[in-house]
Amino acid sequence: MKLLSLKLVVLFSLLICIGCTNENQKTVNKVGFSQTGFADDWRKAMNQSMLIQAAFNSNIELNILDGEDSVEKQIKDIDKLIKEKVDVLIVSPVKSKPITPIVEKAYKSGIPVLVVDRKIEGANYTAYIGGDNYQVGADAASYLASVENNESNILEIKGLAGSSPALERSLGFNNIINKTQNLNVVASINSNWESYSIKDSLRDLLKGNKHINYIFAHNDRLALGAWEVLKEKGLQENVKIIGVDGLPGPNGGIQLVQQGILMATMLYPTGGDETMKLVSMILNNEKVSKNNVLKTIVIDSRNAEIMKNQYDKIAQHQLDIESQQERINRQEQTYSTQRNVLRVVLILLFTSIILGGYSIYSGYKIKKSKRELEIQNNKITVQRNQIKKIAEEVKTSNEAKVNFFTGLSHEFKTPLTLILSSIDSLSDSKVVKEGKMQSEVGLIFNNSKRLLRLINQLLDFRKIEDRKFILKASETNLFEFSRIVFKDFEREAQKRGIKFSLECNNESLKVFLDRNLMDKVYFNLLSNAFKFTPDNGRVSIKIEDDSESNFVKIHFKDSGIGIPDNEIKNVFKAFYHGSNNSQPSSGIGLHISKEFIELHKGDIEVFSKHGTEFIISLYKGKAHLNPEEIVFEPDVIDDSILKFENDYEDDTFNQQNLESSEEHYSILIIEDNRDLLKYLKEKLKSEYKVYTSEGNDAIEKALEIVPDILICDVNLPDKNGFEICKILKQDLRTSHIPTIILTALNDKDSYIKGLQSGADLYLTKPFSFGILFQSIKTLLFNREKLRYYYVNNMHKIEGDQNFGLFEQNFITSINKLIEDNLDNSKFSVEQLAEALNISRVQLYRKMKAILGVNISDYIMNIRLDRAKVLLETSPLTVSEIAYATGFSTPNYFSTTFKSKYNVSPKTYRTDYLKD
Repeated sequence: MKLLSLKLVVLFSLLICIGCTNENQKTVNKVGFSQTGFADDWRKAMNQSMLIQAAFNSNIELNILDGEDSVEKQIKDIDKLIKEKVDVLIVSPVKSKPITPIVEKAYKSGIPVLVVDRKIEGANYTAYIGGDNYQVGADAASYLASVENNESNILEIKGLAGSSPALERSLGFNNIINKTQNLNVVASINSNWESYSIKDSLRDLLKGNKHINYIFAHNDRLALGAWEVLKEKGLQENVKIIGVDGLPGPNGGIQLVQQGILMATMLYPTGGDETMKLVSMILNNEKVSKNNVLKTIVIDSRNAEIMKNQYDKIAQHQLDIESQQERINRQEQTYSTQRNVLRVVLILLFTSIILGGYSIYSGYKIKKSKRELEIQNNKITVQRNQIKKIAEEVKTSNEAKVNFFTGLSHEFKTPLTLILSSIDSLSDSKVVKEGKMQSEVGLIFNNSKRLLRLINQLLDFRKIEDRKFILKASETNLFEFSRIVFKDFEREAQKRGIKFSLECNNESLKVFLDRNLMDKVYFNLLSNAFKFTPDNGRVSIKIEDDSESNFVKIHFKDSGIGIPDNEIKNVFKAFYHGSNNSQPSSGIGLHISKEFIELHKGDIEVFSKHGTEFIISLYKGKAHLNPEEIVFEPDVIDDSILKFENDYEDDTFNQQNLESSEEHYSILIIEDNRDLLKYLKEKLKSEYKVYTSEGNDAIEKALEIVPDILICDVNLPDKNGFEICKILKQDLRTSHIPTIILTALNDKDSYIKGLQSGADLYLTKPFSFGILFQSIKTLLFNREKLRYYYVNNMHKIEGDQNFGLFEQNFITSINKLIEDNLDNSKFSVEQLAEALNISRVQLYRKMKAILGVNISDYIMNIRLDRAKVLLETSPLTVSEIAYATGFSTPNYFSTTFKSKYNVSPKTYRTDYLKD
């Protein structure tokens, strides 16, 4: 009841607070504005009007970014606003073409986009708002035509080249001027919208004794700069100037008209107010027009005073509105404070009511809870008895299963023994010794022996669990015992370049130990050491006899991957796998080893720093053993009668005859089982160039070699096969390589995972080599068909939207880069590779793999194809076409063209036009 009461109090408080929060907090919509720049007064006026309108809408948060009149800076600003996920994006482009892609990116991501003042290319935006720049130019020309009837010369001072206002104003102005009889545009000057950029050009123009009657400047700042130059020359009374913008304030167009500096200015409204109104409509899900054009008028001496007064009144109204808005905000804050105080009082009142009810109800609730606890205790007693009964049944069931498993393991031992015996007999056969079967017979023997050892280990684990082991210790020379086991691993160390050593400070020391059990301990510890030690590492056995101690210590040390500090305490637990252990294992070897050491009344410790070290401590003498645990045997340890040693070749492929032939495909096999790796290499090397990797350097080798096909196991020491396949399929340099996955996993999920990683074929172990061999041939044949398709449909690749292959995007990217640099005779294969972020060699191999052509020839063919089209369709001369398609000289172009088409460019054009 107490808990319920508290919950009710908290719930009621939360409801009131949430109501308060919902009333006080309003949804704030983020609006981002990427402005061209803040340098000129016209832009400042636009920003100010937008900020004032945003202040009237408390649900709008306006963020204006200064593009600093830089295309690169504006692209970064827009990308930043996209990542901030603004609700509406406003853009005034520095230049139309380079800003178009980033605006389209925002629009396609679902952000409404308003383009202000300057346009972009295409129609991927929500709405455009701004003055009609074409009409501004046309109105300026019409005004001149209306005030001048005599023959007059005009100088046009243009805005920034490439910006839409400059282009459209010039077009509108010249279209009207060209229709008049008495007005002529005799010269033009380009600018960057600022007055300093035209002064030197205007001074040079006036030196040329050009007679100018009128100047049309694309903004008032340019017009003022022109007037200052005219004043230097004493021509300010002879030349009339028309500007654009018509802003109020100091040096604004209206003031310049009033002062007589300008003959007139064309009002070009900033559109700040109208833009924010469109933003509000979009946020309210109202429909807005695609194009919103603001009207313009001519301001001259007749209406300049009227316009100035109107602007002054508007400014005063804005100040009054801001003052009223501030008073409203203060009133809302006072109201909010009073409302919160009232809510706190209501919460306290409700809490007191709840606590009073609780004091009345608590007595009844305690009695009821006591009765429920008694019933619950009775249920728990019944359930405990049931669980005990079920546990006994489970124990019986598990015992039956374990007995079945143990019996089955014994059954495995009989056929394995027969196999080993048969191989023992075969090893003496002259056919085997002198023929080519020695290696394969040895492979069968070693793996059969390994399987038998694993089965024995499982049976030992069963005996340990049942405590059925009886120690049979005999006096043994510890160094000689260790030396014989050392020899079993010596060949493995030589093959892998591992420095393997055995040291002892007392070679005559004898201890009592069960040789069979201790042999398994040595084998487990050394197997782990070699498994986790990289090639060219170190493994050592060191026996230390301390004469002052009753113990001898045996150190097993390696330079492998080590064991994480937080996992050392778990290494001797049954079925435990370390987090950094990607090797397949049963997980019981160290557990069994610890049990065997403890049967000897000894101890085993583990340390990990720059590798792993196991230290076994054994008693000297036999005082620690019971009489029944001691047996008398000769101090001789039987070694294996039959030993096969498989010489593993270097990973570097011995190419011999294949090296000189380009007809052989290359294969990279990634497999950590050396026997299987060698087997596949021996089987395939007669048909293919075979490279191998044990998994640690798989990706690096694939990127270096770029093979024609890749065979990859799943369980590998570093990354698994699925990860390797996915990385290579997503890499531009290796995405085309067909991949075969080999694995012992045959479940549905693993098969799906293999396909998702991009594998072309999924084979489960054990597999038929015949199937693998034919699969390789089929994949290579399909790759050749794909290459044929590319070569014969090269001109269709860009438009084929359903082709759906990674290589399509690769070829499309190459084509686009070549097209973009078509007129650049210095564009090289190295530059193309750098643009694709791959090396020149990798680009060459990739193109050879996909199209079977040289990348240099591919670039040349595209240049010649484009030149051929230009000869057929354009009026350009042969020399102009040569330079337009990237040839350094017309003679080189003619020679190359004739080499491909067997006719000179000039003759080709003549014959084509005749047809």
